[in-house]
Amino acid sequence: MKGVVFNLLEDAVVREHGLLAWDGLLEMAGLEGAYTSLGSYPDSEVIRLVDAASAALGLSAGEVLRWFGRSAIPLLRERYEMFFTSHQSAQSFVASINDIIHPEVRKLYAGAGCPHFHFHDLDDGRIGLAYQSPRRMCRLAHGFIEGAADHYGDQVEIEHLSCMLDGHPVCRIALDWSR
Repeated sequence: MKGVVFNLLEDAVVREHGLLAWDGLLEMAGLEGAYTSLGSYPDSEVIRLVDAASAALGLSAGEVLRWFGRSAIPLLRERYEMFFTSHQSAQSFVASINDIIHPEVRKLYAGAGCPHFHFHDLDDGRIGLAYQSPRRMCRLAHGFIEGAADHYGDQVEIEHLSCMLDGHPVCRIALDWSR
């Protein structure tokens, strides 16, 4: 996983809980915490940090990932405003992930392993999102979507229809932007 993800996690934890909380997470996870944005680090290290936060806060790992995704959007906007300014809504922003944002991420961070999102219309009028990643962090994607909705002042209802964590080959998520 690219170091920028660790940097975002550190910034989100410090912003909401203070520097001592980040140091405590590193200690609980048995990690050094010297992450450079362009560096690559084992996925297991972010999992150890999420597990430490989960234990410290009494939340599930999925809830921690969701919080992180939601909290990371304002930090991403501060760092990469150009990804946000061309969109008027969270729905437009989220729909641009594969075609605009992830290719730029790969340019900025060589070797970045971005997840793939497949969007399609559902029969009930919602937007279907198929999430596929070997990291299986669909709850992080869920949080990013919520954070984007917060940023643009939009409402979204997110329903997980099936999940890789339950043995499915992809996560299937329904997005309802109509509210």
